[in-house]
Amino acid sequence: MKKMVLASTSTIYGSKYLEYLFPVIKNLFSNSKNILFIPYARPNGLSHKSYTDLVNDTFDQLNLSVFGIDDFNDPVENINRCDGIFIGGGNSFLLLDSIQRYNLIRPITKKVNSGTPFLGTSAGTNICGTSIGTTNDMPIVHPSSLKSLNLIPFNINPHYIDPIKGSKHMGESREIRIKEFHKFND
Repeated sequence: MKKMVLASTSTIYGSKYLEYLFPVIKNLFSNSKNILFIPYARPNGLSHKSYTDLVNDTFDQLNLSVFGIDDFNDPVENINRCDGIFIGGGNSFLLLDSIQRYNLIRPITKKVNSGTPFLGTSAGTNICGTSIGTTNDMPIVHPSSLKSLNLIPFNINPHYIDPIKGSKHMGESREIRIKEFHKFND
């Protein structure tokens, strides 16, 4: 059975990084000693090391041990040796491109499908669907395909908000864009 928590964001207004998820994270990773963090989405251009350090400092507050996928030479071996996975937010295109480039789709899906606890936030949630075709992100890089981890049988738009009634905005809403996607991709 899969053990997954898919969150729309890592930070909510007025709180620190992941703070609102602390009880959920403690429960999800209660039996995990080696949690792997995958920093490839790089929010605001953060380096992999800086992003991993942020997560490590945060998880330290929960007495949880984290290592970054770049901490050792072989990313696939790092996936195989972990007993928990966290993929953080940032840019979904950059994240998926990196995961594809390092041939990590199969190892990640195998690990999560076998019951390894998984936390995704924002882009880390977005890539759990069948594709990233409904993301709000800018395509700053171009992955070989938009197909993603397929851990759940549908797509997610983690930052979806309903249109504001009475708004004077004349652009397309997220709802319209998602309907357009499904018209050509179902």
